[in-house]
Amino acid sequence: MDSAAPSLASQTAPPQSAEPSRADMLRRRAHALFPGVLASGTIALAATWLAQHYASPVMLFALLLGMAFHFLHEEGRCVVGIDFSSKTILRIGVALLGARITIGQIAALGAWPVATVVVGVVSTIAFGMVAARLLGLRPMYGLLSGGAVAICGASAALAISSSMPEHEDKERDTILTVVVVTTLSTVAMIVYPLIAHAAGFDDGHAGIFLGGTIHDVAQVVGAGYTISPTAGDVATYVKLLRVALLLPVVFAIPLLFARKMPQARGKAPLPLFLLGFAALVCLRSAGAIPAPAVEVVNDVSRWCLVAAIAALGMKTSFRKVFAVGWRPIGLMVAETAWIAALVFVAVRWCI
Repeated sequence: MDSAAPSLASQTAPPQSAEPSRADMLRRRAHALFPGVLASGTIALAATWLAQHYASPVMLFALLLGMAFHFLHEEGRCVVGIDFSSKTILRIGVALLGARITIGQIAALGAWPVATVVVGVVSTIAFGMVAARLLGLRPMYGLLSGGAVAICGASAALAISSSMPEHEDKERDTILTVVVVTTLSTVAMIVYPLIAHAAGFDDGHAGIFLGGTIHDVAQVVGAGYTISPTAGDVATYVKLLRVALLLPVVFAIPLLFARKMPQARGKAPLPLFLLGFAALVCLRSAGAIPAPAVEVVNDVSRWCLVAAIAALGMKTSFRKVFAVGWRPIGLMVAETAWIAALVFVAVRWCI
């Protein structure tokens, strides 16, 4: 009787649920993310091929292709992975941008170009926020669009958006900013070298003007080297200085909204991914990253950003983007004119 009692108790006791191991949790997480990440990567690959084949901005292709596949984010297995790509992979790509920059490159420009770039970035962001309010738009849109125009185009728009508080139109505003700033950057790549030539700028001054005004890095490089190798080198260094200013701007955004909008406190997390950006700048400046590794990091960063913009495209519909009207587009045109005029005056009469 005594020996049978434990057997009977073991048969009637409810089975204990086994806790899933960490490996099982990671496997489930990867299984949930895979379809959406694969979709983002596939669109990024297609956009890259189209950009190389037609010599056009890859970000714009990724965005438009992503928007064509908006239905993937409405429901189904891809939703989780698309959200992951538009946030986590985006932040990885922004962090890796730091490998492009060294402190020596910035110091070699001299005091006046550095001052011109800093004033241009700060004043363009301030202009965007004030003008947005006057046009009846959110000041947050002015910050987003002004930062994109002032710093580094689509990459800056993605980085700034990732550190701003959530609101109902955030993703739509981000997509609109990327579309408009990429278009304006392409126009500037064609028009600004003609302006520099008409103004009689030498190669160095032309490089400062192009690097201080054109929005995206790729278009700066394209415009600079159409003039001369010297103009291309100077334009690239000036542009990288603008990219470096992304770090303090994005760090300041959560502090700004925590102070101006107490209800947003806790919703705008400290952008820790920018610590990776700063660390890579320091490592590159110290010569701790060999040149082949820099090329690899730059390629990974570019792929991450293209995949992220493809994911953002899938999260946005054409109808919502084209329903915003003319004012956001007019604001970005005005911001572009502002920084172009300011840098032109500085190059012509101060540098």
